[in-house]
Amino acid sequence: MRVKGERVASDIQKEISSILLFEAKDKDFKNVTITHVDATNDLSFAKIYFTTLDEDREHVLKDLNNACGYFRSLLADRLDIRHIPELRFIYDESIEYGQRIEKILEEINKED
Repeated sequence: MRVKGERVASDIQKEISSILLFEAKDKDFKNVTITHVDATNDLSFAKIYFTTLDEDREHVLKDLNNACGYFRSLLADRLDIRHIPELRFIYDESIEYGQRIEKILEEINKED
């Protein structure tokens, strides 16, 4: 059985992804992919991990965090929970990290 926080995190990921793709007016948000959401068990806080094709990811990060109120208001209409968690966007470096590891492994294999 999934914990309520995990279910809500999954719902938040789905809804934020949809909002970014279809409703957000900021063109930088069209290149954003939500990779993971962590919500606390009491649903007071949610960390939203993302990647972007945009070179200026710090600018995108700032814009996303500035739009948290907008996202929370839309989530309030879409999610069947009493309290919408505080949102915080975090750039997900795990994909880049994985790519670096893969490149290192390829180099090692070439040397053999």
